[in-house]
Amino acid sequence: MVNKKDVLFLEPVFQERIWGGTKLAEHFGYEIASELTGECWAVSGHPNGQSIVKNGSFAGKLLGELYTEEKELFGNHESDRFPLLTKILDAKQNLSVQVHPDDKYANQNENGELGKTECWYVIDCERDSEIIFGHTAETKKEFVERVKSGDWEGLLTRVKVKPGDFFYVPSGTIHALCSGVLILETQQNSDTTYRVYDYDRKDKEGNTRELHIEKSIEVSTIPHKPVDVVHKVSKLDAATLTTFVQAEYFTVYKWDVDGIYSTKHDKHFLIGSVIAGSGEIKVDGRFYPLKKGDHFIIPSGVEELTVGGKVEIIISHP
Repeated sequence: MVNKKDVLFLEPVFQERIWGGTKLAEHFGYEIASELTGECWAVSGHPNGQSIVKNGSFAGKLLGELYTEEKELFGNHESDRFPLLTKILDAKQNLSVQVHPDDKYANQNENGELGKTECWYVIDCERDSEIIFGHTAETKKEFVERVKSGDWEGLLTRVKVKPGDFFYVPSGTIHALCSGVLILETQQNSDTTYRVYDYDRKDKEGNTRELHIEKSIEVSTIPHKPVDVVHKVSKLDAATLTTFVQAEYFTVYKWDVDGIYSTKHDKHFLIGSVIAGSGEIKVDGRFYPLKKGDHFIIPSGVEELTVGGKVEIIISHP
């Protein structure tokens, strides 16, 4: 009998990157195939790397297929594809300085791909770690001159980070993770990135990676417009609930549970990623164990859920 209230646990997909490392194994215990593993695509319905359901009536199904075939599990969400993508990124080295297009530009120039607005929760980082977030150019002319002359120190804005920091990164934002940072990323379901600068480094074949200067210039927000996100914190007896962002494409929370926390479920669906601790989740009278590194979806038919234990979970939904 098909149970459409099962919590759906997902098998991640791992992506090798020139800047990747081994923290996905060290921090979460994942089995990785390479010491250059940069990305865990934890909850993904994107064709370039789809998560697989591990349990229940839909075990073995690709998430993208399940979304198409069983829309009621996802509250009959209006998107024609699974709308979000949850990743964990291990930046052993600097990522390229990059920018993402919005929906309109991506649809017209990238074969119908979605744009890419994203956000980052810093899980861990080395001391004095930083990110590149925004730029100093006031006009497009100034931006182009600095890019084409390679004045990266003058152009790029660097921000110090620490564990627990959160950044909202709308499409059009010049950005990059720098070395030593481990983040959880919630983003639109897109794999479109335009590289502006890549430190002139070479891959294992001795080739420099492709840059996308003209597209980057077309889609970058000039001047940079930081978006203030106000965190809302609610303290209950057994939980601290932090709302990081409620934006056009996603809402992202953090649940810090130490005891038992129950809540109603009235969204299309919820995505959960356990970033610390352990416990269990109870849905429809069934208990599911939770441990660090687990990723799951609470489907639409669930009305109430209970989390028990000492556990930290990043929650998102469209």
